[in-house]
Amino acid sequence: MGPSNGTDAARADSEAGAEMAAESGGAEPAGAGVALVGLREVSKSFGENLVLNRIDLEIERGAAVVIAGPSGSGKSTLLRCINGLESVDSGELRFEGRPVDYSGKALSRLRAEIGMVFQQFNLFPHMTVRDNIVLGPVKGKGVSREDARRRARELLERVGIPEKEDEFPADLSGGQQQRVAIARALAMDPKLMLFDEPTSALDPEMIREVLDVMRDLARDGMTMVVVTHEMGFAREACDRIVFIDAGQIVEQGPPDEFFHEAKSTRAKEFVDKIIHH
Repeated sequence: MGPSNGTDAARADSEAGAEMAAESGGAEPAGAGVALVGLREVSKSFGENLVLNRIDLEIERGAAVVIAGPSGSGKSTLLRCINGLESVDSGELRFEGRPVDYSGKALSRLRAEIGMVFQQFNLFPHMTVRDNIVLGPVKGKGVSREDARRRARELLERVGIPEKEDEFPADLSGGQQQRVAIARALAMDPKLMLFDEPTSALDPEMIREVLDVMRDLARDGMTMVVVTHEMGFAREACDRIVFIDAGQIVEQGPPDEFFHEAKSTRAKEFVDKIIHH
């Protein structure tokens, strides 16, 4: 996935209209018991290539779900459909019980409620760390700059790098940049966080510092969908593993069950490779 994708998403966050706050103010919250995200018979192709094949999936509020599977199985496309970076060809995608509307203002509102962290950090290089975090809430949600800066400081504390607020992205390590990217997504107060292989571009010694932040988010009850090859994180921090192969959900279940009692041959092969890697 090219770096421009994340920059586009950052812009989309920033442009998510301030009208969102006003328009959503009178909306009834979706009732308890309704999954935060629901996919029903969702399919997506790129040309002749069927990438998602009739996916049925629900993400409950407060759940941390890891999407696992071989490269090219459709994992990243699934995330991009959930936050509207890609539209689905058929089937239905619901957020808070309502069908996702891919038109302009509705899509901006959706993206303002869903944070996304990519492989590449996609921070704006000409802005300080603090200004990268402040941009979305000020432009997209009409938050005052003073309040946004206060929140940015809190979030930098949360991700463990409060001392970096006046530095520029180029002065940070990869792990620090990714933690800033997480803080930037959290600054929009999202209802859902999506992570697309957030550690795959990092040197090994930086992976843990990012995963530790993600573990803390899961522990705090943030609803998260994570595409990752870090199966240690999947074992420790997630509630459910969804295994995808060739665009289909082959198997899903709690981590212990998936790693020790996988039912499908394909999932067993995948687990076997991980264990003996």
